Amino acid sequence: MESPYKGKTGLTRVWNAFHYSLAGLQAAYRHEDAFRQEVWLAAILLPAACLLPVGGTARALMIASVLLVLVVELLNSGLEATVDRIGLEDHRLAKRAKDIGSAAVFVALVNVAAVWASVLA
Repeated sequence: MESPYKGKTGLTRVWNAFHYSLAGLQAAYRHEDAFRQEVWLAAILLPAACLLPVGGTARALMIASVLLVLVVELLNSGLEATVDRIGLEDHRLAKRAKDIGSAAVFVALVNVAAVWASVLA
């Protein structure tokens, strides 16, 4: 059975999706310390990427690597909220899901370091 909220189409769907996205960003910033820290890191690195004397492709890679961290953190936070919604008791599969989400964020952060080191070397 599909969600009853899937009935919107066209510009109404786009407008609603925009507002849901803003609500998600606000919730992540308000409730997730890691996301807040990564937003502040992005606030430093994104302008730096724009100001550094590098080529367009290198700049795009630097910016994309930083934005990827935010995307992965949002997905990880959503996964953690879902696992917590299902149950707060200790369970090996819940731990595995959360650990794998955390590992994805770690890999994205390593990617930032690798891309920036490659470009700036």
